[in-house]
Amino acid sequence: MSGLPGAGTSPGLGEASDLKFPLGAKFREPLTEARFQRLFGDAEQAPELLAEPRSSRLCRRWRRLASACSGPGAWRLLRARLPPLRWLPHYRWRAWLLGDAVAGVTVGIVHVPQGMAFALLTSVPPVFGLYTSFFPVLIYTLLGTGRHLSTGTFAVLSLMTGSAVERLVPEPLGGNLSGIEREQLDAQRVGSAAALAFGSGALMLGMFALQLGVLSTFLSEPVVKALTSGAALHVLVSQLPSLLGLPLPRQIGCFSLFKTLAAVLTALPRSSPAELTISALSLALLVPVKELNVRFRDKLPTPIPGEIVMVLLASVLCFTSSLDTRYNVQIVGLLPGGFPQPHLPDLAELPRILADSLPIALVTFAVSASLASIYADKYSYTIDSNQELLAHGISNLISSLFSCFPNSATLATTSLLVDAGGNTQLAGLFSCIVVLSVLLWLGPFFYYLPKVRNSGGMGVTGGGGGYILGHWGSQLASSAPKAVLACINISSMRQMFFQMQELPQLWRISRMDFAVWMVTWVAVVILSVDLGLAVGVVFSMMTVVCRTQRVQCLALGLAEGTELYRPLEESHKLLKVPGLCILRYPTPLYFGTRGQFRRILEWHLGLGEGRKVRGLVKGECGFSGSGRQVWLLKGIIVLKGRILMLASCGDCPSLPTGDSQARWPT
Repeated sequence: MSGLPGAGTSPGLGEASDLKFPLGAKFREPLTEARFQRLFGDAEQAPELLAEPRSSRLCRRWRRLASACSGPGAWRLLRARLPPLRWLPHYRWRAWLLGDAVAGVTVGIVHVPQGMAFALLTSVPPVFGLYTSFFPVLIYTLLGTGRHLSTGTFAVLSLMTGSAVERLVPEPLGGNLSGIEREQLDAQRVGSAAALAFGSGALMLGMFALQLGVLSTFLSEPVVKALTSGAALHVLVSQLPSLLGLPLPRQIGCFSLFKTLAAVLTALPRSSPAELTISALSLALLVPVKELNVRFRDKLPTPIPGEIVMVLLASVLCFTSSLDTRYNVQIVGLLPGGFPQPHLPDLAELPRILADSLPIALVTFAVSASLASIYADKYSYTIDSNQELLAHGISNLISSLFSCFPNSATLATTSLLVDAGGNTQLAGLFSCIVVLSVLLWLGPFFYYLPKVRNSGGMGVTGGGGGYILGHWGSQLASSAPKAVLACINISSMRQMFFQMQELPQLWRISRMDFAVWMVTWVAVVILSVDLGLAVGVVFSMMTVVCRTQRVQCLALGLAEGTELYRPLEESHKLLKVPGLCILRYPTPLYFGTRGQFRRILEWHLGLGEGRKVRGLVKGECGFSGSGRQVWLLKGIIVLKGRILMLASCGDCPSLPTGDSQARWPT
């Protein structure tokens, strides 16, 4: 800086001679915006850009677009939209293939019981949970950027979707439906769930077109964790009727958690001892297995698949003991084999489901982007938030054509994938192979395992479309008690419940983030998941605004013999710069901080009553509300950055210029 024109050794202004300054320090004239532009050439380039003809600017834009449509440009676009083209050529086949295969098979085995269990949360037949565990996983493998992300059915989304489905297609009063009426009701609910997936996918594609991936930065970690923890409590309470064998209707809307608790307590004397026993035994097996998988994750070659073992044991018990007929135990029933015929959801439903699709799309993106970012930071790679929007948008949109309900990344299976040794998205293909085998080939082997009910007939139709059966030509049947699937739902919430253990540490780190966590959690529990998300995001944004209003502006002094500036209140040995008052104002300058910033300047400059900083003066650089350019105020120069250098005007309100005699150390 000493080499700039005007550098010298003058001690500064006479009126500032009583201030201490470094001995022998070099001084130069203060730089205004105009002088800076003259010295560094920006002032000459700006007029040229402004004087450029409009036709030339348009031609330059067209040339840029044309270059993107060329062969190399198209290849770059294809590599950006199909991530396997980037990571597959660098895939370490010997080092990673075995880990991806083991992790994919492990996750696929867990997808089978969890998909059926989460389908019950969605209020659709269990087989549609298997479809949702296949198509979205396959699509995300081709389009996603999260190497360790596992997608499929997610309890929070299933709960939100189920609440919307119950409201859109309520069960008739009385509840005594014939077989045909039950099939028609299920078909309508499947159509509504698929329409929700279609709507949320379309919204995410719209967000991708607008490049709104940056919204992930506004969904803070406390909001996402509180949302999932509160939703886990909703899942737990919603599964109590199935655990106890109580045929209670699902409560929807605000205060649904408390309404469900009240209904369960009222109907508790009518609970089924058989289903209560099955639930207790299932939890007694699942919970210890989960703990073993967590405690010995480094010693076990692969996590113990407690869910699939529990389903098989319960099916054998129900089949051999005829629990469904002797004790009226609720069972899953028929599971059709093959895939549903692809068809568009009822587009007439879209206006009705738009209000429900928006929070589902936001939760999908929030959870998926947060999980992907956590593991990307852990394993040192990057994700593209806009590409994640594209991947999940297409995943929900295409899977809705096959009667799937909304899906996203899942906490439990993602953690399982990492613990089992997964390295890349290729693990998703092995997971799809497991689910596909169950749907097409392994189904008939379950035929003799459980007791088949209503063996005649096709079963539930998916929104009007029939089923393309496998070459076996038979149907997959299961008599696993619904209480077991409810226990699987509850045990899968373990990781979400344990997020509350982080609250003491969060309190010590940031009281504000702790408040965001608690407000979001209470709103989710008391109101609903979607309203709780809205409350959490709004409150989080309010805390950001409040933080900008509670900043501490400090005057800085120079540490002698260095170029370091520290707050003057820290030490009396710091040197004041002659003719200048240097302030640190660590917050953006915008309309919300304008009044506070003015008052701070008046106090530091010693302006009394009737002598105010009247406002901003539009300088040569123009007015910049973002604070990125130099701001010219009455008698004050504010430089860009977090440290603001203000010319001490004393009794003179005139604006310093490039010819001013005021100087500061370099």
